[in-house]
Amino acid sequence: LSAAMDTESTYSGYSHYSGHSKKAHRQGRDRHKSPRSKDGSRSEKSVTIQTPPAEPLLGNDASRTEEGQDDNWGETTTAITGTSEHSISQEDIARISKDLEDSVGLDCKRYLGLTVAAVLGLLVFLTPIAFILLPQILWRDVLEPCGTVCEGLFISVAFKLLILLIGTWALFFRQPKADIPRVFVFRALLLVLIFLFVFSYWLFYGVRILDSKDTNYQGIVQYAVSLVDALLFIHYLAIVLLELRQLQPMFTVKVVRSTDGESRYYSLGHLSIQRAALVVLENYYRDFPVYNPALLTASKSRAAKHMAGLKVYNVDGNNASGQSRAMIAAAARRRDSSHNELYYEEADHERRVKKRRARLVVAVEEAFTHIKRLQAEEQQKAPGEMMDPREAAQAIFPSMARALQKYLRTTRQQQYHSMESILQHLSFCITNNMTPKAFLERYLSPGPTLQYDRDRWFSKQWTLVSEEAVTSGLQDGIVFVLKCLDFSLVANVKKIPFIKLSEEFIDPKSHKFVLRLQSETSV
Repeated sequence: LSAAMDTESTYSGYSHYSGHSKKAHRQGRDRHKSPRSKDGSRSEKSVTIQTPPAEPLLGNDASRTEEGQDDNWGETTTAITGTSEHSISQEDIARISKDLEDSVGLDCKRYLGLTVAAVLGLLVFLTPIAFILLPQILWRDVLEPCGTVCEGLFISVAFKLLILLIGTWALFFRQPKADIPRVFVFRALLLVLIFLFVFSYWLFYGVRILDSKDTNYQGIVQYAVSLVDALLFIHYLAIVLLELRQLQPMFTVKVVRSTDGESRYYSLGHLSIQRAALVVLENYYRDFPVYNPALLTASKSRAAKHMAGLKVYNVDGNNASGQSRAMIAAAARRRDSSHNELYYEEADHERRVKKRRARLVVAVEEAFTHIKRLQAEEQQKAPGEMMDPREAAQAIFPSMARALQKYLRTTRQQQYHSMESILQHLSFCITNNMTPKAFLERYLSPGPTLQYDRDRWFSKQWTLVSEEAVTSGLQDGIVFVLKCLDFSLVANVKKIPFIKLSEEFIDPKSHKFVLRLQSETSV
């Protein structure tokens, strides 16, 4: 009797948690039937509890306590039960620490490269000016006077240096988007070329002008002008190698996500493997739907359930091979009927999704009918009833919260939408006078990865795996893999085939037709 009273009190607690009808009470009993007692044996499964943010619904800073948690949104506390997929061992901890050390090394390498490029750029811009000023400082008394042509060259040098400065700023001084494992070959070659070029000019200047103290000042200025012209041509070469060369599509890359098989196709030009991987990642966050591991647990649990139902008894003392053959045969017989279970499970899931989607659409439309944008003259009539967009969102949110939360649970999207993010999106829609369909667009279908909170989707570390050197160019048949913690992206490169297009001329006068009349026709 006491055990029955304890069980009844447990179920009544869950009924108080839901706060709904008796039907919902019975559903709550079925849903929470697994945890019998604290001392009872549990199955070997891990339970992860994700709670909504501890921020109150009305945004009152004074009520940021446990008692101030919103009761309506408290029902969205999600318990995801499934087989544990990840574990942390000493090797994993050592690997994580190694990754941190590698990231520190990458930062040092990046700043070292930026420092070398900045010093070389400063040397390039100061060299023409030094060529002009050094004769004026060292042997000004013996220099020939600078005529009109020489003074005109000063203006030419000034404007060419200004153009070179703007072009260098636009091409090179851009915030890096990522850290690549190897150096950018063309950029390194350009830096080496510029260094050799400036060094050659300084060597010639020191031998032929500084040592001899040349008195032809116009010739010295002309020498500085030629240096600036050559630097402009090198800048044009940098534009061709770094920007224009990769614009023409030459390869098609198929990118497949390893966990769910989501795939996209991209056209790329002449790029190295590491830069192609960077382009793939940039497009991945924009084009691929967000990775949802909860959608993969259903198939895994179904397969585990079928294998768990198989039992082999060793009666005659047969060997292990006979047991394995019997188990495979039994699994094959059960597989013949598993497709019916899969069909009915998917049909039932689609029915529940459509039902809860309809409820959500109706609830949101009804909630939006309670909001009216006040005009300028109406704002003066009822100043006490006005609300800003945040307050309006908080006022209508409880009427749609339950329907939205049920739909997100059914579609397994609840981990990507917190209460605060939903309120912000609702406030944004109210501010911009958007319709209920525009508000629901984010939740009715999974969006791209960039749509969600950065802390939830952003992977800070990707590993590029390739059989070829990552600095080599793309070729037909190359496969490289981009790995992160939860999944990997497999990229297969195919060369765009050569297309032979022929021409056929048709004389416009040849378009003549004859009407064929038959007895059955109505003409």
